[in-house]
Amino acid sequence: MIHKLGQVMVYVNDQDKAVTFWCDMLEFTIVADQKTDNGMRWVEIAPSKESETSIVLHNKAKVAEMEPEINLGTPSLMFYSDKIELLYEKLAENNFPVGEITKLPSGRVFNFADYEGNYFAVMEKFIEK
Repeated sequence: MIHKLGQVMVYVNDQDKAVTFWCDMLEFTIVADQKTDNGMRWVEIAPSKESETSIVLHNKAKVAEMEPEINLGTPSLMFYSDKIELLYEKLAENNFPVGEITKLPSGRVFNFADYEGNYFAVMEKFIEK
């Protein structure tokens, strides 16, 4: 069901400073800089536009407000799946914590936790053929 590690989500206090660090110091490029309807800013950066895996710089305070159960002290992994509902149902049926499926500008996403309470995310992305 999961076919790729797509993004690493890094929770930062100041997204603009984080962008400056990654882009000026490490020469990453901005892939996307968008705001959602609820005011969440999504800043996606990568070593190049062609990179298969990227980093999303999230506003730590906004994420804590929306998802207080998420551990914001460490980066979080976002996996890509072309069967998001099936994966959601499988996790929920086996009593793993799952968040609501939410629509973002780049696709539908939900959070889930493993048996130790580590949180991850899954975004709906279809395998290109």
